[in-house]
Amino acid sequence: MKVASLLIFFLSFINVYSQTNRTISRDWISFNQAIDIQTKKNKKFKIVASVKVASDEPKAWAGVWARENTKNGENGFFDNMNDRQIKLNQWQSYTVEGTITKNSKTLTFGGICSYNGKFYFDKFELFIENDKGVLEAVAILNPSFELVVNENEIPKWNLGTANNQKIKVKEFVITSSDVKSDGNYGLLIEGNGIKINETGKIGNIEGASPQIGAMISMLEDLKNRVELTVKNMDRYEIDYLHDDKANRIGALIMHLAAAEAYYQVYTFENREFNEEEKKKWEVALDLDKGGQNEFKGHDIQYYLDIFDEVRAKTITELKKRDDAWFAEEHKQDEVTNQYCWFHVMEHQSGHLGQILFLKKRIPPELDLNFDQKLKN
Repeated sequence: MKVASLLIFFLSFINVYSQTNRTISRDWISFNQAIDIQTKKNKKFKIVASVKVASDEPKAWAGVWARENTKNGENGFFDNMNDRQIKLNQWQSYTVEGTITKNSKTLTFGGICSYNGKFYFDKFELFIENDKGVLEAVAILNPSFELVVNENEIPKWNLGTANNQKIKVKEFVITSSDVKSDGNYGLLIEGNGIKINETGKIGNIEGASPQIGAMISMLEDLKNRVELTVKNMDRYEIDYLHDDKANRIGALIMHLAAAEAYYQVYTFENREFNEEEKKKWEVALDLDKGGQNEFKGHDIQYYLDIFDEVRAKTITELKKRDDAWFAEEHKQDEVTNQYCWFHVMEHQSGHLGQILFLKKRIPPELDLNFDQKLKN
C-alpha cells in the first residue's frame, strides 16, 4: 500500500532507531510509533487495536493512546483511555478517535499499561481521512507484532511516549506471545513487583492512633513524592551543582534523612544528638558546613536507602505512642511532639520544591569525547 496515494498531505514514519536509551523505574510503561504529518485542513483519524488484560490487581489497566504534537508546542489532541480503562481478560477491539489539524506536526500512537499483570496487545490499525472525507487505512510498521521481541525491544516500535527516546522500565518485561488475536504472535507486557502507594487518604494507618496515623500518612505521601521526583535521575543529575551557593540533589536527600533522624531523638528520647550521631548526621543536617562537597559520587538509590532506613524507624516508634503523647509539650522549646513531626513534614515539602526547581534547570550532560569524535 502506498501512503502517498491515500493522502493529500505529507506523511512519513519517523526513524525509530535514532533514540536515547534509558532504564527507569515506574508503575506504567508505554510504546509508540510516530509519523510526521502536515495538512491544510482538519482531518479525522482513528487508532484501532486489540487488547486484553489478565490481572488480579484492581488498579491494573491498559489503553490505546494517541497524541497530536503541534508545530508551536501547544497542547494538541491527546487520549490514553484513562477514563475508560481496559481491564477485560478477553480480546476486544478498542478505538481512539481524534482530529489532525492545520497546526499538527506529528501524530504519535501506541499502547500503555499500568501496575502488575499481563497486558496483551495485537493488530494495531491507523485510519486517516482522505480528500473525499473517507477514513482510509494507512500502513504502519509491525502492526501485529509478527517481528519477534528481542531483549525487551519491540521491532519498529519505540518504548516510551516520544519518538526520540527508548525508555525501558525495569518493572516490566516485554516478550512475544502465542496468545494473539491476529497472525502468529501477540505482544505481551508483564508488570511485576510494583508497589501501589495509597494516595488521596489521610489516616487510618493500622497499628497507629488517629492523630499519629494521620501524621504517618502525610509523611509517607511526601516521601513518595520526593522519591518519584528523584528515583530516575542519574549520577550526573544528582551531583550537579548550579553555583557555589546551591546544594546537590543527593545532598538534599541526605539532609531530609538527617533532619528526621534528629527529631527522632528529640521527640522519642527527649535529647539532642550524641557525639556518635553528630559524626554521622551533622554535616548533612547543616549543609552549609561542608555538605556541598561531602555528598557526591553515589547513585540516587544510595541516598534513598538511607532515607528508607530512617523512615522505617520513625513509623515503628510513632506507632508505639498515642495521641496523648503527641500532645505532650517540650517545655524548653514550647513545642509539642505533634508540632515537631508537623515540622518534619513541612520541611520535606519545602525541600521537595527546591529539588523540583533544581531538577528542571539541570543542563544536558556534555559529551567529553565530542571533540575527539569530531577529529575522528
